[in-house]
Amino acid sequence: MTTFGDRLTEQTRLRATPLCVGFDPFPDLIPAIFGPKGELETLERFFSAVIEEVSGHVPIVKPQIGLFEPWGADGVALTAKLARFAHDQGLLVLMDAKRGDIGSTAEGYARAFLDAQAPTPCDCLTVNPYLGLDSLQPFADAAKANNKGIAVLVRTSNPGAKDFQDIDCSGAPLWVRVGEQLISLQDELMGQSGFSSLMVVCGATWPSEAVRLRTILPGTLFLVPGYGAQGGAAKDALAGLVPGPNGHEGGVVSSSRAILYNKAAAEAQSLPVWRKAFQETLEASILELQAASKDVVGAN
Repeated sequence: MTTFGDRLTEQTRLRATPLCVGFDPFPDLIPAIFGPKGELETLERFFSAVIEEVSGHVPIVKPQIGLFEPWGADGVALTAKLARFAHDQGLLVLMDAKRGDIGSTAEGYARAFLDAQAPTPCDCLTVNPYLGLDSLQPFADAAKANNKGIAVLVRTSNPGAKDFQDIDCSGAPLWVRVGEQLISLQDELMGQSGFSSLMVVCGATWPSEAVRLRTILPGTLFLVPGYGAQGGAAKDALAGLVPGPNGHEGGVVSSSRAILYNKAAAEAQSLPVWRKAFQETLEASILELQAASKDVVGAN
């Protein structure tokens, strides 16, 4: 099997889009045609239908495990079931779990998500770096051994990111220092495509920071949240990506609520009507990124 970085690059070029569809379950927003509000079976029907609709159109999906966990062990089990179904449909899976701990605990998290036979399977896992490089190494080791990836939080999309990430550290903000410390992991996980299986999270709400981060980590993939419902524009979302043969590549731009819960789809009274409305929303997002890719000013 090729590395995660190489697989993602191949799929991004094949689909001609870096769009990643996030799976954020909000029971009040799921259309009534999928079942009673708040029931786990409703979530399963809804996200299974989403997987069927996005397969063949985008390279990757991103379940947010924290939004499945309120259903307890059954919610986590559903996340794993959806991940396996997404794989069966030819999609890569980026598990948004933001794990991070020291030593043996980090190894446990890594086994849970990044082992070849992980109970919650994925191709890449989001991780928190703020316990230090030794807390990242178990994840990097598992990723390297199993051709998977890790996505490290660096410059997150939320407004409060500045509270810690902008703190001055010897003349540069903390997020820059974190990026600099990741250079060795970038190189350790480098693939044949010229992109590493290391990802960094850099929100669409920080385009100038994305450009700066790209200069620090030229071979690293970017995970760009904040596009769509969080207010990030398509042009800004692409700022840290790089031009490729079929549009911008070198990462993925994630959108969840703007695609999942579009008003026309949410009001659909039948599955065929929902599918049509969902496809129109998905296509609009893909086309918006493609249009922005033609004139974006970023890390070109």
